[in-house]
Amino acid sequence: MAKSHRWKAPVLIGERVTLRQLNDGDADAVWEMVHDAEGNDLTATTERFDRAQIDEWCRSRPDQNERLDLAVIDNDTDDFIGEVVLNEFDPDANSCSFRISLRGAAWFGRGFGTEATELVIAHGLGAVGLASITLEVLARNPRARAVYAKLGFEMERAFEADGESWIEMRISR
Repeated sequence: MAKSHRWKAPVLIGERVTLRQLNDGDADAVWEMVHDAEGNDLTATTERFDRAQIDEWCRSRPDQNERLDLAVIDNDTDDFIGEVVLNEFDPDANSCSFRISLRGAAWFGRGFGTEATELVIAHGLGAVGLASITLEVLARNPRARAVYAKLGFEMERAFEADGESWIEMRISR
């Protein structure tokens, strides 16, 4: 299936980060990112991936429709520092889910994730034309919850799943 114009990956440039299509050239950094213990803990990621899965995932991202998988690039160093994703498109609600992952602790707490989130949310609610974007965040991750609230996400509900307490949040145009 050809990728619709609505889901064509943009290049979004902020002061600190640039977002661009995730691709096969990012596989080494993504491999490192999925093995970051602290990042996995903060997202309750327990799935393990082999290198072939990561290579295929990165290679296939440009061909995906009804989602955006964008690499987060540090404007000062050109380093891949993470990914932001709009996925799980619900055409009836004209809504997507959002997730972000940074490559490791060296990039936490420096504003990169905040700016990347702000850029992709503005693009999703603007150019993509989504009515809303939702996310799920661990209740025990106050740093992420504060960023999301600062950017306009509002709590929808709290719930328990897989032995963890979660908060579902939504932002709408």
